[in-house]
Amino acid sequence: MKTTIRLMPLVLVLVLPGCVHTTPQWDQQFGSATRSNLALQVLDPAAAANRQPATGIDGRAAKGAHDRYQRSFAQPESTPPALVINTGGAR
Repeated sequence: MKTTIRLMPLVLVLVLPGCVHTTPQWDQQFGSATRSNLALQVLDPAAAANRQPATGIDGRAAKGAHDRYQRSFAQPESTPPALVINTGGAR
C-alpha cells in the first residue's frame, strides 16, 4: 500500500503531459508554410494592377505564333517505326 502511494505522484507526472493541448499552437501556424512558398513564387505582386499591354511583339507576329501553337495540337502524332530485332538465326 505504501509503495502504491509513493508511485502515484510519479504516475501522475508521467501521465498528465498527455492531457496538454498543443492544438492551438499548431492551429496558429496552419498553412503558413504554404502561404510562404506561394509568396516566394510571385515575381511581381502588383502585376494584376498593370493595365499596360505587353510590348515587344506586334499583333501579326503574336497571332502567327498563337496559330502555329494551336495547329501543333491538331496534327496527329506520327507513329514510331516498328522495332525489329534480328537475332541472326534465319532458317
